[in-house]
Amino acid sequence: MAQATGTSTGGAQTLARGLSALKAVVAAPDGLSAQDVGDLLGVHRTIAYRLLTTLVDAGLVSRGPDGKFRGGVGLLQLTAGAYNTLRAAAVPILRRLANAVGSTVSLLVVENGEAVALAVVESETSRYRIVFAEGSTHPLDRGAAGHALSSILPPTPQDGDRVRRARADGYATSFAEVEPGAYGLAVPIPYPDRAVAACINLITYRPELIEQALPAVLAAAAELGRALSDGAQN
Repeated sequence: MAQATGTSTGGAQTLARGLSALKAVVAAPDGLSAQDVGDLLGVHRTIAYRLLTTLVDAGLVSRGPDGKFRGGVGLLQLTAGAYNTLRAAAVPILRRLANAVGSTVSLLVVENGEAVALAVVESETSRYRIVFAEGSTHPLDRGAAGHALSSILPPTPQDGDRVRRARADGYATSFAEVEPGAYGLAVPIPYPDRAVAACINLITYRPELIEQALPAVLAAAAELGRALSDGAQN
């Protein structure tokens, strides 16, 4: 029995180290060497190398010509799974929000340096609707959603005033930065571990709606964050 317990404990430790190594590599745009990962984990280089090699074999990490390790294509499958979970949790909340505020609302995420609409829900109670298709993209440097999503990412010296303000206020607004004549309101979602940068976005041609809808959008983002946190713990 003692031997089984020891093996189980050792396996859990190895798994935890492997996950930590994966997170470290993914978070390093310039890649990490085995020594870098070993230093971050507090283990010998050879242990870090074995962990990284296992991740390479799984397709989650790749090793470049420079010997550094970076995220592999296998991460795309994990990301797709995370997006499916995020979308499934978000749509019912978005539907209630859209009908409550009488405006189109959407869920946007960061993908390849752009804001991407993962889900769009139109209000069933409004006579006027803004057409905004799922899969639509726009640069992160414009629009309420772009500023809100950028505020979730680690701060950089290049962050503009809009991003810093969104980070301080917990939301962002815009006018005609993506859709001509449209006002935008976006609230970041407190996603577990910030694994996926996402926000709830409202677009409207009615300027007064932005202030009126802010409490409801903040509440919806908080509700979605709680749902995701509960799902991650179960």
